[in-house]
Amino acid sequence: MTDPDARAEILDLAALEARPVPQLPPGESLSVEAAYAIQARLVARRLARGERPVGLKLGLTSEAKMKQVGVTEVILGRLTDAMQHPEGVSIDLGALIHPRVEPEIAFLLRCPLPPDPTPEQALDCVEAVAPALEIIDSRYEGFRFDLGDVIADNASSAGFVLGHWHRPDTDIGNVPISLSLSGAPCETGTSAAILGHPLNALAAAGRIAASRGIATAAGDVVLAGAATAAVPLSPGARVGAEFGPLGRIEIRAGAPEDPEN
Repeated sequence: MTDPDARAEILDLAALEARPVPQLPPGESLSVEAAYAIQARLVARRLARGERPVGLKLGLTSEAKMKQVGVTEVILGRLTDAMQHPEGVSIDLGALIHPRVEPEIAFLLRCPLPPDPTPEQALDCVEAVAPALEIIDSRYEGFRFDLGDVIADNASSAGFVLGHWHRPDTDIGNVPISLSLSGAPCETGTSAAILGHPLNALAAAGRIAASRGIATAAGDVVLAGAATAAVPLSPGARVGAEFGPLGRIEIRAGAPEDPEN
């Protein structure tokens, strides 16, 4: 059985050094329970370096995303303050291995999520909603992993950008979403692709967090999961995402020598 602390150290160093690591040897796989144990230790290493927990993210909440990575189960990852970037910022791709971007709906919590909420109960915990972009980055060679691998790797969490906050009663059930790179359209979808409605994802976050002993709190951000497949990033690309009535977000993909970084 894989030692959780040893595996967490391998994944943590891979992220710090921007160097991919192999999956577990052939014939070995991580159970969901073991994978979340590794994730907990991985996040603990980040917190020990001074990062602060700021929320959660759902993964694999759209059919497109499940097909892209070859898995079928919704997963949970954790966000820290070091992952958040201001809107319009140039993202340093030199610090990442396989950087990709995807559009999401974000929730700002006004109180902790119940342990097994309905979507309506989850909405009662929402202070505001916003469009968001998530930067994901698998630490595995070739961006190849199974369910246990990606959970252990903190659901490929790397960064996120939030747009303008809107009232919690804003209709987010079927928001048209489009993603472009340097002005060229590349992905389209709607917020309905996120488990049928982003509130279903928020309710799932409450259930999974409670089952894994992860606390939520007022002020936390919850990313509901991608509405489209993730798009690879390359230096110099300008990312734009339109979210209908929720507005637009823009970021730029930079490189280590980029003076804007």
